[in-house]
Amino acid sequence: MGGEVIKSFATPGPAGRDLAFDGKYLWHCDITADLIYQLDLDGTVIKSFAPPNAKPRGLTFDGKYLWLFDVGEDLIYQLDLDGTVIRSFAAPGPAGRNLAFDGKYLWHCDGTPAFIYQLDLDGTVIKSFASPGPTPGGVAFDGKYLWHSDVTPCLIYQLDLDGTVIKSFASPNTTPRGLAFDGKYLWLCDPAANLIYQIAR
Repeated sequence: MGGEVIKSFATPGPAGRDLAFDGKYLWHCDITADLIYQLDLDGTVIKSFAPPNAKPRGLTFDGKYLWLFDVGEDLIYQLDLDGTVIRSFAAPGPAGRNLAFDGKYLWHCDGTPAFIYQLDLDGTVIKSFASPGPTPGGVAFDGKYLWHSDVTPCLIYQLDLDGTVIKSFASPNTTPRGLAFDGKYLWLCDPAANLIYQIAR
């Protein structure tokens, strides 16, 4: 069915948004604390640093670098693992949310309108499609499919790369935001509960 909780732990800050997985650790951004955290898989903070500007909302990992969406500036940044800016470009929409990386392209969801964009690493839009729900939260890539959370119906969707819904299941709590994939499980951030969940697909 999907959505079964494997484990959960408290977020390190008060308003967590997105998650990324680097093969060993989780990375997590908090929009109120204005910090990016590196976490082990039990939630212990390894380190943290301030983003290049306030309001970090989206986060993903490309195998070497972090990519960060900043809602205060509507910019997407490429960062090294200490927070140094490599480059940045404007997000494609006015109400950006979270990020994912598929091995070649970035995926970015936006709330106005509720769209998911595929971007090259210079910010050029490759394609876009409507998200399946009205309030996009997180997006992740599992090697074949996208996973996407929506806050209003509190659902997590599995999508093909053209946006077709393959299946959906209920979020374990009320405000599903950030998503990441660790090779087997999804990780989900819910700021209403101040929890990060590891869940089955």
